[in-house]
Amino acid sequence: MARLQARSSRGFTLIELMIVISMIMILIAIAIPSYNQSIIRSKEGVLKQNLFTLRSLISQYTLDKQKAPQSLDDLVSAGYIKQIPTDPLTAKPDWTVEQEEDTLMSADEQSGGIDDVHSASDQTGSDGTAYSSW
Repeated sequence: MARLQARSSRGFTLIELMIVISMIMILIAIAIPSYNQSIIRSKEGVLKQNLFTLRSLISQYTLDKQKAPQSLDDLVSAGYIKQIPTDPLTAKPDWTVEQEEDTLMSADEQSGGIDDVHSASDQTGSDGTAYSSW
């Protein structure tokens, strides 16, 4: 009987360890795609928020100054924002701006300038559209 107890307290067999490791590998294989998808969704959420903020500030600047900003740096120098936010997809503050000479937001506005802003990324979003079209 003493031999039976000594044998059972030796540890795990190789097959038991292999089964546990395979189960861990299967769980990791399931978790990694979900994690990557959540990272993409969070970057898209930050991109949408940054675009909303920049577009709102461009509109406020245009209505306050009676002219559109000529660059995004005009928003910083006028005190509308402390710094230009970074594009979460390119990790740089390199936004693509649309300059409109014809479209004026008010009758008192004298010249055109930045009308809209987009991401500089050439990637495609989770909805199938290019980030640069958002």
